Amino acid sequence: MTGTPDGLPTLSEVIRAHGLSARKSLGQNFILDLNLTRRIARAAGPLEGVNVVEVGAGPGGLTRALLLEGAATVTAIERDRRCLPILQQISEHYPGQLKIIEGDALETDLSAVAPSPARIVANLPYGASTELLVHWLSAEPWPPWYERMVLMFQREVAQRIVSEPNIKSYGRLSILAQWRTRARTVLTLPPRAFTPAPKVESSLVEFVPIAEPANAGSRAALEQVVAAAFGQRRKMLRQSLKRVTPVPEELLEAAGIDAALRAEALSVEQFCALSRAWHEKNT
Repeated sequence: MTGTPDGLPTLSEVIRAHGLSARKSLGQNFILDLNLTRRIARAAGPLEGVNVVEVGAGPGGLTRALLLEGAATVTAIERDRRCLPILQQISEHYPGQLKIIEGDALETDLSAVAPSPARIVANLPYGASTELLVHWLSAEPWPPWYERMVLMFQREVAQRIVSEPNIKSYGRLSILAQWRTRARTVLTLPPRAFTPAPKVESSLVEFVPIAEPANAGSRAALEQVVAAAFGQRRKMLRQSLKRVTPVPEELLEAAGIDAALRAEALSVEQFCALSRAWHEKNT
């Protein structure tokens, strides 16, 4: 057994002992370097006394790092039963600090199973990463039950999240993320950091909830207006917004926005103004 900071076997040894291999169907890409997972854990800020929720814990590389960095508790959500015995060994090594939940994070009320307030820290399964993010950004009431999220995405998705107006990657995900949180990329990793190595780079993104987001009328209104605007992103707003209103010019005038602009030119604040005008007109 190779020595590690927590006295447990190395992740490579653990995986060999359990005959574990990453499953593409589950979007699994493991990080086996404990130094690297500790770097990810530290990106979530000082963890002393903090309750953490980890989604897709896998063989526990990040789980161990979070506990090593001082997390008070970790609630690990994992749907792959093959990983549960490994996580149980970690739980026995950290009595009372690791709670393991077998299940799908999209079908689990995390606010009910984790101590509050909490931070969500996760190397997300790539196939479900966007759906999970939208789910957490859509939490009601707002501010949400979590105080921060630090999440790993494929770099292309991360770029969409933090993108600014007039950039090709700017779109619906950018608006939703930046409306309710301050989002920023804190770390980018090459494919070789993972096992198996994906074909793309990955980026860690921090999300800090904004206590009082700009008034958009309602989240549903913002989602509908943004979907319409970007549904035909190459067309002017006077045309693309016909999906939500018969006379877009009236809506745009009420929001103080030039009808000849395209969706990618609008800031988050302008989309909120547009959404608010649409909400007021339809309620």
